[in-house]
Amino acid sequence: MEIKTLFVTKLYRAELGGVENADLLKSCRSIASADKAGQRWSKEHGYQGYTSYSSLNDLPKRDPNFAALRQALDKHAAAFARELHLDLSGRKLRLDSIWINVLEPNGVHTGHIHPQSVLSGTYYVDVPSNASALKLEDPRHPMMMAAPGRREDAPESERSFVYVAPKAGEVLMWESFIRHEVPMNQAKKSRISVSFNYA
Repeated sequence: MEIKTLFVTKLYRAELGGVENADLLKSCRSIASADKAGQRWSKEHGYQGYTSYSSLNDLPKRDPNFAALRQALDKHAAAFARELHLDLSGRKLRLDSIWINVLEPNGVHTGHIHPQSVLSGTYYVDVPSNASALKLEDPRHPMMMAAPGRREDAPESERSFVYVAPKAGEVLMWESFIRHEVPMNQAKKSRISVSFNYA
């Protein structure tokens, strides 16, 4: 008998050098307090906290701390693309969008994917004690139909959902078709992160 592992889904995780996290945290808080359009969008869409997702598309030009973050992320995205054996035909992935997330206590970010992107991810700026993990979903779910659930002792690679507890200063990246969410933030403080897409 032979059993092979096919169609592997990879998660990239690394500490990010070249970024002054304390300075980036100040920038996130400053931008969040000044961005009235983002505050309004967050309130209108039931986002408990703040996101610049629909209001600001120039963070690396607006703030040197985000320019440094972009430079660091570019290297990691290129490394992940190589690990995924993506045939870019001599081209490079480019940062397509980047935005701030300030998730308040009891806030959630429901399940979603990032269409029209290749890689997506999040850099974690401030992760207080008891803050939400990132919940990743097996991308085969829509095809499973009548398949039973997985046993509780299934290895991580066989589970339907995987929870990854991030640390401040880390980046997590995945292919953009992977559905993911942020369960309720049970910390007593805001969970602050910067999400991004590469096209």
